[in-house]
Amino acid sequence: MLNIHGTALLAGDRGILIVGSSGAGKTTLALALIEHFSLRGKFSRLVGDDQLFVEDRGGRLVAHAPSTIAGLVEIPGLGPRPVAHEPAAIIDLCIRLIPAADVERFQDPTREDIAGCGVPAIAVAGRDVIAALPAVVAVMKNLSFRPD
Repeated sequence: MLNIHGTALLAGDRGILIVGSSGAGKTTLALALIEHFSLRGKFSRLVGDDQLFVEDRGGRLVAHAPSTIAGLVEIPGLGPRPVAHEPAAIIDLCIRLIPAADVERFQDPTREDIAGCGVPAIAVAGRDVIAALPAVVAVMKNLSFRPD
């Protein structure tokens, strides 16, 4: 089991892992995705914020929060707050938050190796939910459940 710095959530029928440097906007994007899907009548829930345990289970990446922070999300400017959460998720998509200047305008499909699992991945600008949200939703519509 590997401990990583990231945020995980369930959005619709997909598990999403958001990674990036401290302050890149992982929590903000996760909360925006949860709200986006909830407003459309889709299930969405936090799995873990800030620190996650991830592991390969049968070729799929599974994430869960350490028990000490399970059910807490760090709201920017307010600190940790309790939220509805799920204990674990199979991760179908990794979102890497990077500086806006480094985001390629057109990205080829990529995979990120995490704990020995190849996970479909997309890079989006950190701290830019308005640009990231439609890109993430579009990528999610084209994901297959087939692990490679």
